[in-house]
Amino acid sequence: MTQILQLNSSLSGESGQSSRLASEFAGALAGATGATVKVRDLAREPVPHLTAERFAAFTTPVSERSLEQQRHVAESDALIEELRRADVLVLGVPMYNFGVPSTLKAYFDHVARAGVTFRYTGEGPVGLLTGKRAFVFATRGGRYAGTDADLQSAFLRRFLGFIGINDVEFIYAEGLSLGPEQREQALAAAIERIDQLAA
Repeated sequence: MTQILQLNSSLSGESGQSSRLASEFAGALAGATGATVKVRDLAREPVPHLTAERFAAFTTPVSERSLEQQRHVAESDALIEELRRADVLVLGVPMYNFGVPSTLKAYFDHVARAGVTFRYTGEGPVGLLTGKRAFVFATRGGRYAGTDADLQSAFLRRFLGFIGINDVEFIYAEGLSLGPEQREQALAAAIERIDQLAA
């Protein structure tokens, strides 16, 4: 059975527009395919930011890890296994200061592990989490898609590709702070796109 992993990163939790759109899509896709949905709310249950101590735990040989290092690695391993089991990744991503929420970046820092989710080769890094699709629900107060100011989309596409997820679809809801009419139009267009993708 298909498994969907939904990652919410809005500070507003389930009421955030990116979270709502992600939930709408994940629910519709599950209804159409019989898939199961696992939701991880990175605002409600944030992954710790990467520290020198945590990074050292990842690179220390297994036999030499302290109990604390073993705990750090186990936390990362659990996130990676959850991601590995997923066939479809659904991300709810608001734009904060031109980038992704720091909680999502922290999550990425814990699932990007050399030899686990990617490996280095003579031709460059190769992602190991292949065969997955990702849908990114990007909400913004202004309009950025297709401009030089959209650093977020390029980062997300590059990171997901780095770990092996190259089939990535972006669904934008932009201009949400530009007035009620623009807000309604943007959200309606996103819902229409959800209906098309989940059909």
